[in-house]
This record gives sequence, structure tokens and C-alpha cells, in this order.
Amino acid sequence: MKFTSDVDIDFADRDLILKLIKHVPAVIVNQDKTVKHNTGVYVTEIPTDPRTGHSAIDYRQAESRGYVKLDFLNVSVYGLVSSQEHLSQLIQQQPPWHKLYDQSFCEQLIHIGNHYNTLLRMPEPVDSIPRLAMFLALIRPGKKHLIGQDWKSVAAKVWVKPDDDSYYFKKSHSVAYAQLVAVHMNLLNLANQGN
Repeated sequence: MKFTSDVDIDFADRDLILKLIKHVPAVIVNQDKTVKHNTGVYVTEIPTDPRTGHSAIDYRQAESRGYVKLDFLNVSVYGLVSSQEHLSQLIQQQPPWHKLYDQSFCEQLIHIGNHYNTLLRMPEPVDSIPRLAMFLALIRPGKKHLIGQDWKSVAAKVWVKPDDDSYYFKKSHSVAYAQLVAVHMNLLNLANQGN
């Protein structure tokens, strides 16, 4: 059985955790050029290049051999969250969905700030986590053809892997990112209320 994974873990500052755990940075090999992966690390044993301390195997090859890469991502929004309790409150709070259609508000949001005009092309509003998750998925190259369709039509096709291997979001990624956007919406809304 072939095991594949795509594990992303978000941090306000990934360097803080990397200082605490033993890890080996992943690498990308393209046309005989090896570069350090921007976010990927291994926290288990993996062949290592003694000169660099990085993995000696391209991350795609490593996955095919059963090694599990973790992507430790810097997400600046988490720097605005003061505690686990604060994050829980932000997650439970209903975001101000109508503010997505305020261009200046929308453009400040993580993951969708550059997609205000695409948002306007959708015939029905983005007013829930499931719809926001679908919106985040359809702005990826593999699903752009769904832009402008109603949510029922989008829902029927958005989570299906494209035949051409173009980049797309899996549902789990999209839902997690949608929740992060909702948290950011609540943070921005609170900050604007304070002014």
C-alpha cells in the first residue's frame, strides 16, 4: 500500500518550533539543481546530505519511498491571536460575511485579498464556511473553470481531482483555510470597531 500525505501545520513563527525539534529540511531537485524546500521538514530519520544537513532525497522521491514531510508554514494571522482561548472565541464567532464585499476589507484578508473581482463574479454570496472553502478551491488553476457557477454546481465538481494534474485544493485544505480566513475576518472586524 502506498502512503501519501500532505500535512501542513501553521505557526505564527515557524522558527520557534524548529528550534525545539530535531528536523531535516526537505529539498527540491529540478534539472540537477537542488534547493531547500521553503516549508518542508522531516522529523523522522531520512538520508541526509552531510554537507548541507538537508535531505539527500527530493521530497517527491522521499514521499514515494514512504517518508512523511511536514510543511511548517508561517501564518502571520496567528501573531494576532493571544491564546488558545482567544482562537477558540474567534472560531466560534460568526464572521461579518457582508464585509467580504467591501473591497478595502476583502483586500486585507489572507488567502483571498487578491481575489475580490473573482468574488464579485460568483452569482451567489460567500456567506458560510462551506462556501468560502469552495471559493478558495475554485481560485486554484485546476478549478478556475467553475468561477461564475452557482454553489450547487460548484459543489458537485470542486472536490474532484482534475484529470490534467493541474493544481487544486483538497476539501480538507480548503475547509481549514476557510476557517483561517473567517478568524482573520473576525480579527479585522474587531480592530475596525476599536477605531
